[in-house]
Amino acid sequence: MVEITSPPRRGPGRLTTWLKTPWAVAAGLIGAVALLDPAQLVAVVRFATAALAGTAPYILFAVLLLAWLKATGAEVLVARAFEGRETRMILLAALFGGLAPFCSCEVIPFIAGLLALGAPLSAVMAFWLSSPLIDPPTLLITAGALGWPFAIGKAVAAVGLGLFGGFVVRALSAGGALSDPLRNAKTRGCGCGAPKTTAPRWRFWTEPERTRVFRAEFLGNGVFLLKWMTLAYVIEALLVTYVPAQVIAGLVGGEGVVPIATAALVGMPAYLNSYVAPPLLAGLMEQGMTAGAAMAFMVAGAVSSIPAMAAVWSLVRPSVFALYLGLGLTGAVIAGLVFQML
Repeated sequence: MVEITSPPRRGPGRLTTWLKTPWAVAAGLIGAVALLDPAQLVAVVRFATAALAGTAPYILFAVLLLAWLKATGAEVLVARAFEGRETRMILLAALFGGLAPFCSCEVIPFIAGLLALGAPLSAVMAFWLSSPLIDPPTLLITAGALGWPFAIGKAVAAVGLGLFGGFVVRALSAGGALSDPLRNAKTRGCGCGAPKTTAPRWRFWTEPERTRVFRAEFLGNGVFLLKWMTLAYVIEALLVTYVPAQVIAGLVGGEGVVPIATAALVGMPAYLNSYVAPPLLAGLMEQGMTAGAAMAFMVAGAVSSIPAMAAVWSLVRPSVFALYLGLGLTGAVIAGLVFQML
């Protein structure tokens, strides 16, 4: 007698994993359109495909640039911003915050090390506020979706927010506040990135390990950007097709402080990431969102992104965390107002 046994049960398979990805969400949204409103299917797919194709050159260049920065170990240049006088540190930290090629998990041990070694909280805050806002890849993605004037405005807002936060913290620290900002929790890195050196290795292809880093970063970031941008453009197509323009205009349209402040408040909890936001905002602006409100939404959302907030919360005391969010929200409104006037 032959006993027939069932195969052993396996854990979540590839299908289950795939269902949790942006690919699955995008496919599900398109499938819903095909099922519920088939007359709009071609228009939605055509809009999303055309938008993605238009941004593809920016995505490719951004992925190449980020892979090159990581393989060369260019993050050592960022560490030099935290040397010298405090005013100089704040200025350089705000500037380098927008250029740092760190992955989100690398920021945590980097900042923890700086604070543990006595770097002033003012310079660290300047870096922390500007770093989530802009980097070479997101600058290119923003330019591709919203145009270079908006992308440059976002970069200027990033540096401005870093300076604003840095000098506010410096003034508060001068009065004796914000002493001992670190929690007692230990942090550790994720181990990603090229081998650490005291200077960048620009000819990284001469070292096999750095070549592997370049290849891994290129493929990893390429897939990451492609899947999120696909989802973003599908959502943008749905926004343009189904959300009445008067609804958007009623919430964040018009002139003045109220629409900009509303956009900043909505942007903090609603934000996804710096790669999804530009195409979504492009769709909202087509529906009536003002440029100032879009800028406030993007700035506030970047500061409140999950990696950025997790990095702050894991390292500093609640009072410093609250200050971080308050500075981010205030800076977002100011950035929106200034961009609106220009």
